[in-house]
Amino acid sequence: MQIARGLLCWVCSDLHGLRNASHAHWNPNMTSPIQLISTDFDGTIFAEFENPPIPQRFVSLIGDLQTRGAKWVINTGRDMSSLMEALARSKISIQPDYLVLVEREIYQHDGVRYAPLAEWNAACNRDHAELFKRVQTEVGGLIDWVNARFRATVYADPYSPFCLIAGNNGDADLIHARLDEFCLRFPELTVVRNDVYARFSHVAYNKGTALAELTRRLRITSAQVFAAGDHLNDLPMLKREFARYLATPANAIESVKAVVRQQQGFVSQFSQGAGVAEGLEFHLRQP
Repeated sequence: MQIARGLLCWVCSDLHGLRNASHAHWNPNMTSPIQLISTDFDGTIFAEFENPPIPQRFVSLIGDLQTRGAKWVINTGRDMSSLMEALARSKISIQPDYLVLVEREIYQHDGVRYAPLAEWNAACNRDHAELFKRVQTEVGGLIDWVNARFRATVYADPYSPFCLIAGNNGDADLIHARLDEFCLRFPELTVVRNDVYARFSHVAYNKGTALAELTRRLRITSAQVFAAGDHLNDLPMLKREFARYLATPANAIESVKAVVRQQQGFVSQFSQGAGVAEGLEFHLRQP
């Protein structure tokens, strides 16, 4: 069985975990209630220094679900080139049906390449451009405040007029609080944060609203959606509003675990992709 072969590959990295999970298999002959699988990438299914970075257990399970009609979207803060490079290094035998990039742009695999969802992406780019034009003159003072107090890197890129790499999470927390205060002056502006990284974004576009758009396009409901993530920027999609089935791996930050638990989601004992696979198997076994 394909899933069993994946588990044999995984045993080398976590034999103890395999023993604990030996009764956690989903019967692949069952009809899947999950039609859309939304996973964050870094820290959720991808572990940079593991070999392989995406475990075979996860790959086998997603591949099986795809053959049964389910769609898989990688919902990430990475841009296209960065994600494609990481996927190539992972050498996985499957490919996502959709991508949500920079937490807001949507792309669909058309059989040859990932093509943008033109209507959504055009509206996303227009709304961000209009918002960032309004805040641009105020960003300079914010940059000066950060540079005067912290050892941090602040810069602009095509996706935000303010991007942050803090020196540590303590500094990132303090800067994040100041950014939240800044956003009170612009109701459409919000902070997207992952570890020591942060940037501005439009409140209407995030991992959750992009997931809702895919759900609408696939003509399914949130009751047929699974979502998994590990950090603050995943919280917008880790809501029952967008996905009935929620999961987070053992390496997730505590605030994410708490949100998932509060919504009767699954918190795995395993990290990254093995934990997401366990979460999927758990939900697939439920009546």
